[in-house]
Amino acid sequence: MSHVGGFYTSIGVILVLFILLVIVSRGFV
Repeated sequence: MSHVGGFYTSIGVILVLFILLVIVSRGFV
């Protein structure tokens, strides 16, 4: 259970970082 939770948590963090990267890149463009 903890492995699955950590797996989804890491995916959530990566998704958030990716979305922030897209927003920042659009802001500079």
